Amino acid sequence: MSKAIHVENAPQFPLPFSHAIRSGDFVYVSGQVGVDPVTRELAGDTIEAQTRQCLRNIEIILEKAGLTLDHVIKSNAFVSRSEDFPGYNKTYAEVFNSPYPARTTAPVDLGAYLVEIDVIAFAPAKREEIG
Repeated sequence: MSKAIHVENAPQFPLPFSHAIRSGDFVYVSGQVGVDPVTRELAGDTIEAQTRQCLRNIEIILEKAGLTLDHVIKSNAFVSRSEDFPGYNKTYAEVFNSPYPARTTAPVDLGAYLVEIDVIAFAPAKREEIG
């Protein structure tokens, strides 16, 4: 059985999706971008600022499910400009604890957004506890 997770203090967009879906032991968080949750304004014009805010938005959604970023086992990231990959990687490594989640990163056209990330979290355990 699946349950939708809607979070009032996460960015709201007039689009047909749930912030997250909990299905059994897994929480699937929809793609988030680097915008302020209240104003929906970009968190900045750098990949570092937008990545940090994007991951903060994911963290807010996970908190509603009783989880943290340490429960994330897989992330998919879409970066607008290939030249931003080093800044994205640096910020990602600063926000996530090791061992890092499995990850896919691909360059795509996101318009004004520099990054979009979705994640899968494993509810029963944090990454370092999975064995």
